[in-house]
Amino acid sequence: MKRTLLAAACAALLPLAASAAVTAEEAAKLKTTLTPLGAERGANPDGSIPAWDGGLTKPAAGYKNGQPRPDPYPADKPLLQINAKNMDQHAAKLSDGVKALMKKYPDFRIDVYPTRRSGAAPQHIYDNTFKNATRAKLVDNGQGVEGAFGGIPFPIPKDAYEVILNHRMAWLGVNTQTPLRVWVMTADGKRTMASGGTQTFRRVIHDPELTPEKFDGYYALGKFAATEPGSKAGEAILAHDGLNASAPRGLWQYLVGQRRVRKAPSVGYDTPDAVTSGIGLFDEAFNLFGPIDKHELKLVGKKELYIPYNNNRAALAKVADLVTPNTLNPGLVRWELHRVWEVEATLAAGKRHVAAKRKYYIDEDTWQIILFDGWDAKGELWRTNYTLTLTAPDIPAVLGNIFWGGYDMQTGAYYLNMATNELPTQVKVLPKLERSFFSPEELANESTR
Repeated sequence: MKRTLLAAACAALLPLAASAAVTAEEAAKLKTTLTPLGAERGANPDGSIPAWDGGLTKPAAGYKNGQPRPDPYPADKPLLQINAKNMDQHAAKLSDGVKALMKKYPDFRIDVYPTRRSGAAPQHIYDNTFKNATRAKLVDNGQGVEGAFGGIPFPIPKDAYEVILNHRMAWLGVNTQTPLRVWVMTADGKRTMASGGTQTFRRVIHDPELTPEKFDGYYALGKFAATEPGSKAGEAILAHDGLNASAPRGLWQYLVGQRRVRKAPSVGYDTPDAVTSGIGLFDEAFNLFGPIDKHELKLVGKKELYIPYNNNRAALAKVADLVTPNTLNPGLVRWELHRVWEVEATLAAGKRHVAAKRKYYIDEDTWQIILFDGWDAKGELWRTNYTLTLTAPDIPAVLGNIFWGGYDMQTGAYYLNMATNELPTQVKVLPKLERSFFSPEELANESTR
């Protein structure tokens, strides 16, 4: 009995034991062989993934804040097309979900374009990331972090928990607002708008004017206010996400029928997401929303994978052209070969979740989850999720928190969330947003006006 308890205690401490900050010698690689955020700076052996040259940091001539961003690589042509007929030749560089889509839908393919390492961030993000490398550490059994501020916490990660926390603190700008619509495609080919409204973010942890002494532990604040369709107009969701247990997560929801703001603990985990008409799960939002402590994480390693990237052209397309029966229009989605970190999540003993296993693929240049797959309790591939990524040199950033969605492989339905197609405004950078803008009280005031 004592041995069993000791083994369990040791197992619980494994993420923490692996979380020691890297040495100054290792951190120095962030200025030589690694990029400032920790990706491999050099090209891969055959040059199909080029060396990182700083990314895209200059907006197109004449660009104005909030305008739809043009395709930064309009002259690029596909290098190859991969479909069910030739997927076996490229299987090592395809996710399980992509291969499943090819098998299920003979017309589905991916068009592979030249790899463009457009990921970039401001200098203050690079400087703080360098500092975090030698001071950040995991806490709360791998679910939280201490000693990280202003950048990526673990640019040279040692385990899966560090990689996932890097995703949580990925650079996405500081204050941004996005008008959006959520499009659902049913298995019988009917496209409907499930939701529409405005999403506002404040990535507090990356505010260059904030100091660690004034930081209250909540790294991200978000608010979604629905304006359409009429049945959902006026509904809203508010989220406060903290770095660790000292800043517990806060979730609130305003439902028009109840005429009040209430705490919303069910907005998380495997609860069906009403914003996507229940096709998606709440913890699939933005490719990861809320805690994932019901799963044990394992770092599989790094690999080369074809992933959606630099999809500004898709963001400019008409909805009817992009959101087509079965899958997004393959001719409008750009795929590239990138190095990704692979993290496997397996349901923990004694926990319950409809996804028994997941595989996350995290882009090395931006630390964002670009693809992930989910299996049900029977071991059958059930869900495959994606973000198309929008390149925004004006921020500068590659944004993976918009134009994301998922496929239900069992029902045949899919959705595209955070889409700005055919809207006059895209992601807009805002002046500093006060904390009160993200308070439950302000949510109530806005909803009753």
